[in-house]
Amino acid sequence: MPWESRERGGIYYTRTRRENGRVVREYVGSGLLGHLAFLEDERSRHEREERAARWKEEQADLDALEAPVDELSEALDLLVRAALLASGYHQHRTGEWRLRREPKKSQ
Repeated sequence: MPWESRERGGIYYTRTRRENGRVVREYVGSGLLGHLAFLEDERSRHEREERAARWKEEQADLDALEAPVDELSEALDLLVRAALLASGYHQHRTGEWRLRREPKKSQ
């Protein structure tokens, strides 16, 4: 909670942040200074949340555009594989497509 009250004094505003893996509380101020810092932090937090929401929305749009392309790519891979197999090629253990050798005929 950013607003704290202590026995010695009134209410004051603090910020919490991480420094070298530790949580550190920073005293900002009380009264008008504390309130202004609080408003600025709220504005920054709101902007970050809006950016994150826009980014998620853009990602969802891109995923929706990508789905048909992925389906088409899978269908084309299947067609290419079928055409290569029908032409006498096989997939080597390294993943390359190679033409099958004809077995040697004995004389």
